[in-house]
Formats: sequence, structure tokens, C-alpha cells
Amino acid sequence: MQVFANVATQPERKTSKSTGKAYYEFRVAESQRGVDTQPTWYTCRVMKEAKPELDKGDFVKVTGKLKADFYLSREGKPTGTLLIIAFEAAKIARPQALSVAEEG
Repeated sequence: MQVFANVATQPERKTSKSTGKAYYEFRVAESQRGVDTQPTWYTCRVMKEAKPELDKGDFVKVTGKLKADFYLSREGKPTGTLLIIAFEAAKIARPQALSVAEEG
């Protein structure tokens, strides 16, 4: 699966409870055009120990496997999220505000 989206949270380093290996996790919002204007939200896990060169607001291409991650919320209710186990998360463009400021 491939998603073109904006990074919504800073990548955060985490450690797998089962394997002990490090990975990075962040949220992205994929914008839609046409009838459905609400973004689709994904949690991305980059299964590498090297920190991805991504910042909040970057436009990225994420390639990986899509899974549904179900868990209990803090209130004890079943909930879930769309999870991408990513083998690639590459920056396509800088945030628009930074690009304009750097040109001036």
C-alpha cells in the first residue's frame, strides 16, 4: 500500500515489547479531493532503528502493509486505528510555510 499524506505528529522512538527492537511511530493524514473531503488518518510504524528524517507538516510517501490495530481505550471501550507497517517513509516536500520563509 502507498499513501501520500502530511505528517501530523513528530516521529517518536518506541521499543517492541516482543522483540526488544526499536522502531519509530507517527500519525499521518491523507487528504481527499472530491466528495469525501475528510482526511483518512493512519498510524505509521517505521521498523528501523534509524530516525526518519521527517518533521510535523512534511508531505510524505509511505509504503508498507496496511493493518487494522484494535485495542481497548482508556475508558475500556474497544477501538482501533489504521496502521501502516512501513518499510519506506520518504519526504516529498517541505511544509509550505517554511519554503516561503526560506525564499525571502
